[in-house]
Amino acid sequence: MRFSLLRLMTGLLCATAIGQASAAGELVVIVSAKNPVTALRQEQVADIFLGQVASFPGGGEAVALDQGIGSPERDEFYSKVASKTRPLVKAYWTKMIFTGRGQPPREVGNAASVRKMVADNPALIGYIDKNALDASVKAVLVIH
Repeated sequence: MRFSLLRLMTGLLCATAIGQASAAGELVVIVSAKNPVTALRQEQVADIFLGQVASFPGGGEAVALDQGIGSPERDEFYSKVASKTRPLVKAYWTKMIFTGRGQPPREVGNAASVRKMVADNPALIGYIDKNALDASVKAVLVIH
């Protein structure tokens, strides 16, 4: 009886985890459709979002937009692009601010806000779920 109950609970937990994984979409890094950049490497994106670089390849200004702290998209973005967990990102920016070497990206409430702001300003770069793409922005990196 105990073994059957344990197997049932394990099965339910696995099914829940699979359901959550399949519900999450692919993230894309976006720029305005007006921006001449067509593709970026993961390292380039990480450098922009971590304040190491302030321009796109080719010289145009690059200003990063983050989704809100605690959003699953933000956590996934930093984990996959910069190999940093939420606490590591916080520690990184605390050090950068304290030493006067940079400020974190501006936070924007949600993906729709990120997309709208990026679409309106060729200097901005952000990340959204791939399903939220439209013609006003273009994906320059797909995050796997």
